[in-house]
Amino acid sequence: MNNSREILKKYWGFDSFRALQEDIVDSAIYGHDTFAILPTGGGKSICFQVPGIALEGVTLVISPLIALMQDQVNNLEKRGINASLITSALSYREIDISLDNARFGNTKFLYTSPERLKSDLFIERFKRMKIGLIVIDEAHCISEWGHDFRPAYREIAAIREYHSEAPIIAVTASATLKVQEDIVEQLKLKKPKKFIGSLQRENIKYSVRQSENKIGAIVDYCKVNRDQTGIVYCQTRRSVKQIVTQLRAHKISAGIYHGGLNSEDRKYMLDQWMESNIKVMVATNAFGMGIDKPDVRYVLHYEIPGNLEAYYQEAGRAGRDQQDAQAIAFWEKQDLNILKSKLVAKYPEKDRIKLIYNSISNFLKVAIGSGADETYPFNIQSFANTFEVGIGETYYALKILQLNGTINFTESSFHPTRLKIAVRNETLYKFQVSHEKVSSLISLITRSYSGVFDRFATIHEGELCKRLKINQKQLKERLEFLEQYGVIDITFQSQLPLVTYLHERLPDSHLSLSNDIYESRKIVEHEKLNSILNYISGKKCRPKMISEYFGDKTEDCGKCDNCLSRIGRGNDKLADEIMTLLPSNLNDLISALECSAEDLNKVIRELILEEVIEYRDQVYKII
Repeated sequence: MNNSREILKKYWGFDSFRALQEDIVDSAIYGHDTFAILPTGGGKSICFQVPGIALEGVTLVISPLIALMQDQVNNLEKRGINASLITSALSYREIDISLDNARFGNTKFLYTSPERLKSDLFIERFKRMKIGLIVIDEAHCISEWGHDFRPAYREIAAIREYHSEAPIIAVTASATLKVQEDIVEQLKLKKPKKFIGSLQRENIKYSVRQSENKIGAIVDYCKVNRDQTGIVYCQTRRSVKQIVTQLRAHKISAGIYHGGLNSEDRKYMLDQWMESNIKVMVATNAFGMGIDKPDVRYVLHYEIPGNLEAYYQEAGRAGRDQQDAQAIAFWEKQDLNILKSKLVAKYPEKDRIKLIYNSISNFLKVAIGSGADETYPFNIQSFANTFEVGIGETYYALKILQLNGTINFTESSFHPTRLKIAVRNETLYKFQVSHEKVSSLISLITRSYSGVFDRFATIHEGELCKRLKINQKQLKERLEFLEQYGVIDITFQSQLPLVTYLHERLPDSHLSLSNDIYESRKIVEHEKLNSILNYISGKKCRPKMISEYFGDKTEDCGKCDNCLSRIGRGNDKLADEIMTLLPSNLNDLISALECSAEDLNKVIRELILEEVIEYRDQVYKII
């Protein structure tokens, strides 16, 4: 469809779509309900952003992750496309303005979490919007069999009755057959067009390495491949810091990325990595979504996630340029016990969860019968100290309460400062003339953030301080001054987690924990844990194990560690002879050895895959 290609070229600069993208885009443009599974790196966002531009009206995008939504909103706005998001981190005033902008046509893409769809404010404004497309991103969250189940996803279908003519597009990177069926059923998709991309990433070699010293093994790997771009995934911020410290001690260019970094530090690290000034990014799972760097040659896992879906997505960030890449999971014997212990800890006793709910409500000063749809910053460390409850136990209780539909818990992440000019231009000018102290700040804000009179803008305090030659404290004082005089509406930055009550606070005697959420979910997670444990310790072809988990069938890859261990090198004597002649080029090896070019190439390939030798500067060398 020419229109979709014109949009792709105008806003993204691409002449053509990737595999399946154009079919998915055209399906949505022609008004069909659409269900698409594209593996990590397959370009899912383009599949709904292009039809969102092509269709008249607002595109509503429902997503579970604030960081992902913010990244997509920022990227759309950089392309000159009006986009906004509604999350629990925003003030009532911000939400009110964002909904009005969408209602009156000043917003093309409106992003929100599924929990916000139930509020009366959202529903009343949504009814009056002109909706062109409804998008459910990370659609696997709708299924209790998915790895990121969010109960609020089950209620998304209800909003369609207000705009039954608008097509729905549901997208995800991975889903088992059971999850696929659940997505279609729960969203009540009407004769959906299904598009399922191949799970196979034939250019990635999957390996699992047991080690007595994982950090040392990762440092050694990065030293050997110091000229290549890579990612090292960890499960905790503490592990991220440990790995980065060790890599830098060995003069390896390494960056750091996790949800607790402020927006400026995240942007700096990402930019340095994207421009290859930093070679290795050490990160939690906060890194990667929406980030498409094609030349990632390896993804290493210092700590393995608790399910195969997460591992597959993270490993899949390697080799998006279709060139050879490595996905290596490192593990020590104790790691398997840690994974099992974590799963046990994730399900505190029900009475204990109720007690923690009651204590949190008292800590936040939420009275019984109040708090519905209200959001509170939650200092989990202060709470743990006050009530003598472990941080881990509190965290897992909050996650279960979220699954139960009692609260929404936004984990600790950086929420940037956002502001909007609250007065008319002429009023602002008069205020500026009569208040010299803030005149330069007002001028800088209005010049730097287009649309700040109509919508909230994310401001970068560091840049403002640098240009105004003032410090952070002075900037905050001036912003507070403008807020006190009603010149701006502002929400200041925060790194605290957020707790939103989805209904009024209940007495703990009336708090019911659904058996589906507690007992059934525990069984599902045990099954998922067994799948990742089987992947780690199993002897079958690694990609084949992944494909079978998702209900697909494939042949052995022939190059993962398990496949290579079964077939051997094919000719150990020939391999030894090759090693004695290196460094050398292919023609010299053929001349020196009494073997066919076919046999020689086969053994060379196996030696390269096993990282015994490498090909550089047109010769083969021992690594």
